[in-house]
Amino acid sequence: MRKRQIRKPGEHLIEVLATNLRAMRHAKGFSQEELAARCGLHRTYIGSVERGERNVTLSTLEVLASVLGVSVPELLTSRRPDDKRNSTD
Repeated sequence: MRKRQIRKPGEHLIEVLATNLRAMRHAKGFSQEELAARCGLHRTYIGSVERGERNVTLSTLEVLASVLGVSVPELLTSRRPDDKRNSTD
């Protein structure tokens, strides 16, 4: 019998945000440092969000979304591998 992995509440959203933030930042051609500066945040904070180490506030989500030109729901929505919306192709 396969053992089911137990996840903490919000863990999935933190992973989705981390993945989307990195992809959207790359699509815009921003370094972590540039994105941080545009958001008024520290570069190490952006890195920790992209690694899924931070549980960000709603106000931070709003700032990130605004700078990246997307909506907060777009930052928090899982993408299919074939979804090209965040791709630089």
